[in-house]
Amino acid sequence: MAKRADRANEDFTAAGPAAAVLIDGAGIPGAESICRHGVAWYAHRLGGALLSLLAPVSPLSPARSLTALLAEAIEQVTGDHRDTCDVADPISPSATVAVLRLSDDLLEYLVLGDSLVVLDRADEAPLVVSDPREVLISRSYEPAIEAAVKGSDEYHGLLRDLRAHRNRPGGFWVAKNDPRAADEAITGSRPISELTAAVLLSNGAGRIVDRFRLTDWPEVMAVLASSGPAEIIRRVRRAEARHAVASDDATITYCTHLGEV
Repeated sequence: MAKRADRANEDFTAAGPAAAVLIDGAGIPGAESICRHGVAWYAHRLGGALLSLLAPVSPLSPARSLTALLAEAIEQVTGDHRDTCDVADPISPSATVAVLRLSDDLLEYLVLGDSLVVLDRADEAPLVVSDPREVLISRSYEPAIEAAVKGSDEYHGLLRDLRAHRNRPGGFWVAKNDPRAADEAITGSRPISELTAAVLLSNGAGRIVDRFRLTDWPEVMAVLASSGPAEIIRRVRRAEARHAVASDDATITYCTHLGEV
């Protein structure tokens, strides 16, 4: 995990014996009048709540779906600050989510927003699980946002307009104050026997492929296997410096030995 130098890391990741969670917090700096807690608090609170819910209750308890657990975690965290913060405001804290869970002989996954899950397969190219809706909408705003003076009224207005597309039909979906957003997540599963590894990435780490095009996903998985997540993040930081692109929080959770739990 690597943060931007100008503020606290707004990503969260953690893993238990049979599950892993990555949360990429999102919000507008300076929105303290809306939420006194902030984006980092939201991301860490949501990640902790979700990982706790993912812990198996007992071998005899039927597993609840990943979408149901995410919905409950969103409701829990919203309840934690509903009385003190304007949780429904468009610029109140939100987050994208990536989850892995081992369930019998399957590896289940969930992606909500622009975080990523990549499954390394023994006999095929990696399976990349993404939710493209935010990226597709954001592209239409990118030229104006990049041209605006960062921190200006125009800049914040553009971000507000972009975030007005969140959690509505025809827009894109993230974890925020409405647990129904969990129903929009991309989910699925693969037999563990087909997989050699799995990785969760925030969009700041995924830049190595989708923005800077330094490599492809098979090579990313090879670098992770040989050198670990730090090497991927190092390459992203070098590309950001070379292209004069502002750094984003970059977080990677790399999972191996999937069949040994």
